[in-house]
Amino acid sequence: MNNWFSSWRAAVRIARRDAWRYKGRSFLVLAMIALPILGVSAADLTLRTSELSTEERLTRSLGAADARMVDPDYGGVPILQHPVEENSMPVGDYENKPWPKGRADVSASFPPGSTALTDSTGAGKVRTAHGILQTEIRELKAADPMARGIMALKDGRFPEKADEVAASTHFLASSGLGIGSTVAARGLDREYRIVGSYELPDDLKADQLNALPGAFLDPLGKALEAAGMPGGGRSTTHLLALPRSAGAEGFTWNMVKAANAKGVMVISRAVALDPPADSDVPLLQQEGWGDYGDSAAAEAAALAAAGTVVGLAMLEICLLAGPAFAVGARRSRRQLGLVGANGGDRRHIRAIVLAGGLVIGVAAAVVGTVLGLLLAFALQPVLEDYMGKRFGAFDARPLELLGIGLLAVLTGLLAAVVPAVTASRQTVLASLTGRRGVRRGSRVLPVVGLAAALLGAVIALYGSVYSDRFIIVAGGSALAELGVVAMTPALVGLFGRTGRWLPLSPRLALRDAVRNRGRTAPAVAAVLAAVAGTVAVATYQASDDAQQRAAYEARLPHGAVSVMVGEGGGRDVPAVRDAVQRNLPVDVRADVDRIVVGKATCGMYDDSKGCGRHEVVIPVANRCPLWVYTPDGSDPAEKYTKAERRKLAKDWRCSQTPSMPSTESGLVVADAGLLKVLAIQDPAAEKALAEGKVVSFSRPMVDAEGRLGVRLITDPAKADEAVAKGQEAPGRVTSFDAYQVAPGTESYGVAGIVPPATAKAAGITTVPFGAYFSTDRMPSTEQRQKLDDELSKTGAGAELHVEEGFVSENSIVLLSLTVFAGLITIGAAGIATGLAQADAEADLKTLAAVGAPPRVRRTLSGFQCGVVAVMGVLLGSAAGVLPAIGLRLTERRQQMNWYEQALDLGGMADMPHVPIIVPWGTLAALLVAVPLGAALLAALVTRSRGAVARRAAT
Repeated sequence: MNNWFSSWRAAVRIARRDAWRYKGRSFLVLAMIALPILGVSAADLTLRTSELSTEERLTRSLGAADARMVDPDYGGVPILQHPVEENSMPVGDYENKPWPKGRADVSASFPPGSTALTDSTGAGKVRTAHGILQTEIRELKAADPMARGIMALKDGRFPEKADEVAASTHFLASSGLGIGSTVAARGLDREYRIVGSYELPDDLKADQLNALPGAFLDPLGKALEAAGMPGGGRSTTHLLALPRSAGAEGFTWNMVKAANAKGVMVISRAVALDPPADSDVPLLQQEGWGDYGDSAAAEAAALAAAGTVVGLAMLEICLLAGPAFAVGARRSRRQLGLVGANGGDRRHIRAIVLAGGLVIGVAAAVVGTVLGLLLAFALQPVLEDYMGKRFGAFDARPLELLGIGLLAVLTGLLAAVVPAVTASRQTVLASLTGRRGVRRGSRVLPVVGLAAALLGAVIALYGSVYSDRFIIVAGGSALAELGVVAMTPALVGLFGRTGRWLPLSPRLALRDAVRNRGRTAPAVAAVLAAVAGTVAVATYQASDDAQQRAAYEARLPHGAVSVMVGEGGGRDVPAVRDAVQRNLPVDVRADVDRIVVGKATCGMYDDSKGCGRHEVVIPVANRCPLWVYTPDGSDPAEKYTKAERRKLAKDWRCSQTPSMPSTESGLVVADAGLLKVLAIQDPAAEKALAEGKVVSFSRPMVDAEGRLGVRLITDPAKADEAVAKGQEAPGRVTSFDAYQVAPGTESYGVAGIVPPATAKAAGITTVPFGAYFSTDRMPSTEQRQKLDDELSKTGAGAELHVEEGFVSENSIVLLSLTVFAGLITIGAAGIATGLAQADAEADLKTLAAVGAPPRVRRTLSGFQCGVVAVMGVLLGSAAGVLPAIGLRLTERRQQMNWYEQALDLGGMADMPHVPIIVPWGTLAALLVAVPLGAALLAALVTRSRGAVARRAAT
């Protein structure tokens, strides 16, 4: 034991001395190992710090309260809730009837002696220094000790009077206001003074005002109601503090279930800190409430993915760092020979070389971890601002950091294994004389690699053709790539046979690469692995990009613009229309209105008091048989065979439905100008609008007599009940003469156009909705920014869309992948070139001595780098296409299965389009630009002249 310890201590001392002597090589290897450790340790620290503890999360939600009582709007019927997550459902079977709606009596569930604090949230359009800003208004007595922790006071104080408010820091920055300024809401003739600023730890980008309960939302709601405008809505919860004498255990799970029986959901501190078993949670016993994300399968999949990434990263580093240890051992061969001459055996030689990996690995672990700590600490404020929330306390977990550091040590040792074994096989005489000797390459490794490559290809082919499981393709592709890596030395030898047709410098570079496969093969394999992954991802991304392009549905003709405002009864629509007209290169403008039932201020899908809705009456003969109502609640498609379902799916009654309707029914009130903007060239449609007819773009809406019916529903609740029973919804039906356009006409979500005069003659109320615009040219970024700024000042909730066509989101990904692979390729080739120069310094001196021009040294260096890059890129490109094609074929099979199942069940689905696209641009950059750039860079940084010295006799 003592001999073992002494020999390793001596080996470590020798390795530490050599590492300090050759600082450049040591720093290079240390950087390669430390950089991933830096990134992983910083990511681990950031992730752990961003994860709030249960107590921190509860403090931000509950403050110092014991519970928060929430009305889930189920009308007070008993509910089931999750003990930690804010999920709930009413008790009972609501499969064939609408869920209950209404308010519950929350105060009835308060325990005796408890103290309650009201927390109400609404919204309003607040006047600022720049215009109007949509702002959240929160009424909470934030200065109360029970609310401490919900809001973090930054300056000033929380409001104490009814005419005071505090503002979030983001609101102050957005509004141009400050502490001491006054603020007023649109529609409310009353001002409030800002007395403090605060931030919400979970939402730093919130535009929010805080007022005392009843000081802001009630006056604002009354003012808007008096003006005939819809209110901003309000949600109210209650913070609850139990008496200390009786609340030692807090709001228990039994108390939560008692509140659930009264229709109230509870967020309890005690339950969150000590949740009940799943068997005691009635909600989790309901069908469909299982969570795959928490299952053992999901955890195993995540661990497998993380292990694969870590393993590939370690392999890449070992392939890059291994040659550095090999050259270090070769430079120290005389020293290693002296160890053998003085009684050292192969164990001691291996220990010295492995100790080099151990020293570099430990240094990399320390440097990477320390820098990771500093980086995570420095980036925390930046990440908090970017993510819009504050992290928790800085959380450094020693065991995790130690494990990450051990990966660096392990990587250093693994990178030094092959050089250590190779150095130990050198004879003492060869080490002392400096002779390299001749050793044939292994014949077993290429055979094993070929077998692994073929087996992996077969597995990937099976997974892509006969299975729809991605894991089979991925596993087979990974095995095939590892097989190609194992074959790299033999493949490098095959490349050497092309040297006879090359000029002097590239021929010398290729010969040197082939003769020193121990140095060349790992570098080529490192480039191969990086390029293969890049090509695989790039091919998949390019194919997915083509698939998304084919599936893209334009909302308007190219270059057209639409702007819609569905709130406020159209009050802000004229100003919004004019803003678009002023700021964009508009050619044709088509104003559109929408049908409103009830108060003119009702918004779309508004179920508040006094608001209704409208719908198009589909004639019975035009209704899709797969969707008709059945009295017993069964699926109507079940009475048809699979063949009949597929046939009906293509029937015009089932297939001709408008996509992305712009209003509740898809109908808009407009004139013939809308046809021009939508690029619909149909003179008959223009004539029909001029005659007062409705133009329909959906065949099922028009009956056999050429008429279209619109039902005006004044009581949505009764209408929902009638529909649930299979009855017609009550409401006045108005019929119009209609013109049906030809099938296949693209209307971009507009189901029909009602002439304004026709709607008025029928007694239908309409309000301004928005406008469609055609443009002379595509609006520029500057024009859009100016328009966005002007629209924000109006305070209208305008929905603006500029049709740019399909915009690829993968272009930046492909560029990033190309740059990444290029950097890895240049780095690996540069390392191999630098090691080759150090290893062949004697040959270079001999060339200089026999009269070779100075440029030969520079060109030789460039070609040495280029040779490694070309070989790695060629092999990596070939190896990377296989997994991408396999994954795409598997995805095609999977989507075809889903498509056929949807047709069999009577559903509507489009034929899947899953193309396979090879990214030739990325491949060209990798195959040509990257090797050429690597060669030129190596040539530029290489000195033309070296010191001429006597070459040692060999």
